[in-house]
Amino acid sequence: MTRLPGKSSWRPSRRTVLKGAAVTAAASVVAPRVGLAAEELNILVWCDHADDKLIKPFEAAHNVKVNVKTYEGTGTALSIVEQSKPGDWDVFVIDAPDVPQVAGSGLLMELPENIAPWDDMFDAIKNSPFTRVDGKLYAAPEKFGYYGFCYNKNKIDEADAKRGDLPWNSKYKGQLAVYDYYFPIIQMVGISLGWKPNEIDATKLEEIRKRLLEAKPNIKLIGDIVSVQNALATGNADAIIGGAEYAVSGLMGDKPHLDWTISDQGGLIWTQGLAVFSDSKRKDLAQEFVKWILSPKGQGALATSECFWAMPTNGKAELDAASKKTLRWDQQGDFLSRSVYSQLPAGDLDAAMLDVWTEFLQS
Repeated sequence: MTRLPGKSSWRPSRRTVLKGAAVTAAASVVAPRVGLAAEELNILVWCDHADDKLIKPFEAAHNVKVNVKTYEGTGTALSIVEQSKPGDWDVFVIDAPDVPQVAGSGLLMELPENIAPWDDMFDAIKNSPFTRVDGKLYAAPEKFGYYGFCYNKNKIDEADAKRGDLPWNSKYKGQLAVYDYYFPIIQMVGISLGWKPNEIDATKLEEIRKRLLEAKPNIKLIGDIVSVQNALATGNADAIIGGAEYAVSGLMGDKPHLDWTISDQGGLIWTQGLAVFSDSKRKDLAQEFVKWILSPKGQGALATSECFWAMPTNGKAELDAASKKTLRWDQQGDFLSRSVYSQLPAGDLDAAMLDVWTEFLQS
């Protein structure tokens, strides 16, 4: 078994069950079976890859059975791999910032450059960090989005949301929910002060700490995505700090009063990638699955998953006009031009951020 990174270092993921339908999907997934036939493929993925509209066409086209296992958080996935036999798993969906550490452990195979339709991808995304290690491709970018603001248009002024000062605007005292994910929220506060994530140091973190604590009077709830999304959907909160397309796009059809945006100062980008396990016994089939997900039809299905919506990386994704409008398709050039990638803090800075977040939670 390939040595796994220390699981204690892995942070909880933004990926959680975002809609009731995802609970059903997660409950129906299956683990790999002993003595698999060559025509089966095992994928370890997030809930947005469990939809029949994504899996069934690939199965039909290749005359194979895809066995799906969903997980939440890279640490959970690594535990599953550690408890499995070598070769049990074939395809892996991974949070892009985790790629260097997982690839460094030997778990991922180097991918061929022709696995992805690079010329069709958004320029800012095809050159996204973390998918390559020492110039070698280990994860093909497949989906992205933002940490920003989602809100009830009947209660929150769009101009206030775009200005990015909701956490400190006295108009919204006791009305906001905050996604309980420390480093993206801290980095969002840093952006509001004019600092990119890679510019945050101990001195700047102290200024961010002060600014974060100043937001507390406006905060009604701090919780995981399920909690804050439910609060917004039921009217218990009027906005989610740290939410964006992934939290409300799938709800906006039934709840047109919900919306999302990024700050005029810029958004914080998240990305996810497709990888193939180095000990997979079905590498050719696994790579065909990656190519399917990155195809226009596969990208359209992934972008509008029952679990959560977000932007496909392929600019030729097959999406109808209404879906593109919900995802702000026509604004992506502007959004990407003034946004930066979220990144994992390291070492002492990570510990300091956790201390700041704990103080915020308890204040």
